[in-house]
Amino acid sequence: MTGQSDSQQTQTGLAIYRRLLAYGMPYWKMFAISVVAMILYAMLGPAFAKLIQPLIDGTFIDKDPAVMRNAPWILLGLSLVRGVTGFAGDYCSGYVSRRIIANLRRDLFDQLLYLPCKYYDRSSSGQLLSRLLYNTEQVSNALTTGLVSAFKDALTIIGLTALMIYENLILSTVFMLVGPLLVFSIRFVSKRFRNISARIQESMGNVSHVAQEVIDAHRIVKVFNGSDYETEKFARENESNARRYLRLISTDSLSSAVIQFIYISGFAAILYVVSLESVRQTITPGSLIAFVAAMAMMLSPIKRLISIMSTIQKGIAAGDSIFEMLDTEREHDTGTLELDRIEGHIEYRAISLSYNEDQQPALSDVNLTIEAGKTVALVGQSGSGKTSLARLLPRLYEPTAGEIRIDGHAIRDLTLANLRGHIAYVGQEVTLFNDTVANNIAYGRRGAVSPEEIREAARAAHAMEFIEALPQGFETMVGQQGLILSGGQRQRIAIARALLKNAPILILDEATSALDAESERHVQAALDILMANRTTLVIAHRLSTIQNADEICVLRDGRVVEQGTHAELLAAHGAYADLHALQFGHATGGSLRRSAPAAVQASPNPAV
Repeated sequence: MTGQSDSQQTQTGLAIYRRLLAYGMPYWKMFAISVVAMILYAMLGPAFAKLIQPLIDGTFIDKDPAVMRNAPWILLGLSLVRGVTGFAGDYCSGYVSRRIIANLRRDLFDQLLYLPCKYYDRSSSGQLLSRLLYNTEQVSNALTTGLVSAFKDALTIIGLTALMIYENLILSTVFMLVGPLLVFSIRFVSKRFRNISARIQESMGNVSHVAQEVIDAHRIVKVFNGSDYETEKFARENESNARRYLRLISTDSLSSAVIQFIYISGFAAILYVVSLESVRQTITPGSLIAFVAAMAMMLSPIKRLISIMSTIQKGIAAGDSIFEMLDTEREHDTGTLELDRIEGHIEYRAISLSYNEDQQPALSDVNLTIEAGKTVALVGQSGSGKTSLARLLPRLYEPTAGEIRIDGHAIRDLTLANLRGHIAYVGQEVTLFNDTVANNIAYGRRGAVSPEEIREAARAAHAMEFIEALPQGFETMVGQQGLILSGGQRQRIAIARALLKNAPILILDEATSALDAESERHVQAALDILMANRTTLVIAHRLSTIQNADEICVLRDGRVVEQGTHAELLAAHGAYADLHALQFGHATGGSLRRSAPAAVQASPNPAV
């Protein structure tokens, strides 16, 4: 945005601000009350200054005691009205502003739920959270402190200027000579505030990201003695954020000093002109004091207006980043087909997938058929494309070429909700929410779920024994990522969740690879129940877990190189036989051994 011209940037800022204000249209009545109250509040500033003129002329020049007797009551009345209108303006605009923020956060959170996986791949969680929490607060300040104060102060300045012109046109003309300098200064400062604020918000996202990484990976940091490294990294981002804030503070302070100097220069010019005899004859003492009082009262709103520019530009910069996220295209959900039930016959037809144009394709011309109710295992070295193939089924990513069909229907023709409603997933890294055991099991089930259904799913997943031993049983809070549970217990909760969903298609991604022998025995028994009568796609590194699969598909460099049963592939002495030899310690002479080690073959893209 720094490369834009002043007019382009102003138009963009106005467009963003108008869009923010559009969120307040449902609350236009409260906003209207606020505007009326602010107008009355602003009008009372010049009224105080104007009151000085009859007070001086009537009391000290005309010797009218009635003016002195009435003046205190007039002052009290004006003060009371100004206090009421000030409160009404602040409260009503604040109400509208907080509703806008609540709606913005609701829309941002809703957008987070439907953004494509590719967006998350290139965005840090810290930046996203910063937009949801920090940036929306900046918008809030711009719409409360900024809008209310700017409107009140602008009207006050206009009213005081009108009073000055009314009292003496010559003196007002002299004062107006500093007007262009003030306008130019405000525009320059406003542009600089906008640029610095955008950098501050980016920096806040970086600070949040580093802090969140340490919180999420605190065990790794401790075990690998990464405290010094993380401290240095955080200090670097924190210092960058502090420097940018100092730049904003210095800009604010210098701008106030410069504008005050310009204003005082105009004030000095007025005093010089008043010293001229020809001018003194055109104005009464009361009018002169009222004029000077109006000028003196104008300095505070001018200085506040400059300060408010910082708040408003922060809000505009924050709004820009918020709307960039809100305008990001969501997952493609153009399908209209809704299937009540499916058999689970899956076809991958000439599927290719590239995560980035400058990287090697993750999948290339893959053809695979999975009969309904059958189990197909995907095996291969790291980076061979196993996970990528599975992620395409629920449309977490879109293939670069080819199509996937379920029961003869292209999955793009199904709505995303309907497609994913027919698929369950159990992975190596189980995701549990900071909620009760019961709610975690019922997470994937639409509509009301009875406690007995939850218990039955837990019983089938071999989870009842440890759940009933928890302090509150099914109502026990599992903590962030289920930290109060062991790895095997988390896996069985995930299996119970999949059982309760009762989807005809199941994806298992290394569901037992990180477990000890005892936990694996329980989990495998639960998986046998889960896989019964379901079309199952298994991703496996440990070949011992998939020897009974109906078909095994071997991938290498994103291509299918072998297919068959365990016995057929061993007899073929090919890629699968070589993988088997590497794991079980007997040579076969297969082709895979001549390939580079798995660590070298691994894809540079973590999503593969």
